[in-house]
Amino acid sequence: MGEGCFVVKTQFELLISGRYLNFPVKAGSRPVMMRFFLEGKVVREFEIELAREAPDFWVFSDFGAYRGRNVVLEVEGDDVSPRLAESLPQSEGLTEQLYPSLYRERYRPQYHFTTKRGWINDPNGLVYYKGEYHLFYQHNPYGTKWGNMHWGHAVAPDLLHWRELGDALEPDELGTIFSGSAVVDWRNTSGLQRGEEPPIILVYTSAGNTSPMSRGRPFTVSIAYSNDAGRTWTKYERNPVLPNIVGENRDPKVFWHERSKKWIMALYLDKSDYALFSSPNLKEWNELCRITVPGSSECPDMFEMPIDGDHSNTKWVFWVADGRYVLGSFDGERFIPESEPKRLYWGHSYAGQTWSDVPAEDGRRIQITWMRTPKNFPGMPFNQQMTIPCELELRSSEEELRLTGRPVREISSLYRRAIVRGGFSLTGMEDLSSEVGSDLLDIKVKFQADTAQEFGFIVKGAPISCDVKSGEVTCLGERAPIKAGDGEVSLRILVDRTSVEVLCDDGAAILVLGALFDEAGRMLEIYSRGGRTRVEYLEIYELGSIWGGH
Repeated sequence: MGEGCFVVKTQFELLISGRYLNFPVKAGSRPVMMRFFLEGKVVREFEIELAREAPDFWVFSDFGAYRGRNVVLEVEGDDVSPRLAESLPQSEGLTEQLYPSLYRERYRPQYHFTTKRGWINDPNGLVYYKGEYHLFYQHNPYGTKWGNMHWGHAVAPDLLHWRELGDALEPDELGTIFSGSAVVDWRNTSGLQRGEEPPIILVYTSAGNTSPMSRGRPFTVSIAYSNDAGRTWTKYERNPVLPNIVGENRDPKVFWHERSKKWIMALYLDKSDYALFSSPNLKEWNELCRITVPGSSECPDMFEMPIDGDHSNTKWVFWVADGRYVLGSFDGERFIPESEPKRLYWGHSYAGQTWSDVPAEDGRRIQITWMRTPKNFPGMPFNQQMTIPCELELRSSEEELRLTGRPVREISSLYRRAIVRGGFSLTGMEDLSSEVGSDLLDIKVKFQADTAQEFGFIVKGAPISCDVKSGEVTCLGERAPIKAGDGEVSLRILVDRTSVEVLCDDGAAILVLGALFDEAGRMLEIYSRGGRTRVEYLEIYELGSIWGGH
């Protein structure tokens, strides 16, 4: 700081009597740094836009582990009320008084995952264990902007009806908690099992020098484990398990390679470079090889896929953050690229990851991505959302091998009403709004262009336009390719309160859009421009909310 500047620090003593400590937030207010000390050691540290007047909303932190103990709260920032500690309510749950309309807020997505409070980005730690899909995610519990990176945690029996369990990993002296993955250590190679349950292991980035507590530390890789089906987590006492390699290396994706009987880690290094490592026990790692995917960065994933469902004929997929992937072979030591980079996701999708440990009898490769919604939801206490989980397939055609994606089959459990129409012709605009009684839709359609050059839908004022000549579908300034050489285009469109996902050509390209729509506009219109279009079939399914049980 410049000469004459100083930091104002105010301390308070708090007796923790409830599970949750609640904090008032005013978006855009001057942030303060809060630190909580127990017996002289920092146990929690975060920056927050603390409300000095009527808050926009409240956020919470689970202090149940410190119940009955005195902690010292230190606030770094000026204009802090001397009665601050008394104005932070403690509670056993999230009360209606502080958290009204939870999951019923005006812009709350109704079948895409969002967190109760705060910011989310990359999906992390995707693992299946004993009937539950675990979804971890980058989380700022204390505000609607990126920062204070934790791992949030939710579980669902069906990839849809998510229940938050609270933050699994909090920042520490090694850094804030950046992205990573999770596995079930069925063979107890780590030696971390306690009791009858195999441990679930989280492998994550310790992002050094991203918080005052970790000042001067590098980016490294750490692990944490659970012996109670993911309800509580213990960080490994000898973290980090992989030292800094280069720059801000991060985002470890780990999987078990049966043929070599080793764990494999894909790690982002720097620029467009990645590396593979192996380990017998998740604690000690040796570098195997390096991989370059030009123009890419961050969030690798790596998995083996059957071609056209034939498990005797497979390719390995090396995935990167922007929705692109490379096909190749892997022998346990080296990944050999055998294709140019291809792309599955377009638009606002980022940092896709797939679930590990999905049972063999299920057989699906299931993926979810972060939907990077460009603008905040006005006045909302949460920010950003996830895409619908997709089932990936590797399909062959005369031209090439490609990944395709389709919404998980479980989405049909949300169907409430169907509107099905047979073939008909369009030469202009038709308003379907009177037939549709919901703003939550799953639309399946096949178009056959006759004399028209453009056709599609208008959803709440946003055109989803197919252009036969350019071979593109566009919406809200984003675009994805379609195969329309013969004029035939099949689409599947998922509409939620603040998003549209357009799956083109049976999922060969997926256009993801997080957006605010014209609430005064018509719900759904279908159109043909510049000539006639044949609609071979049209199915519209109205969906229910995933939050009904909350």
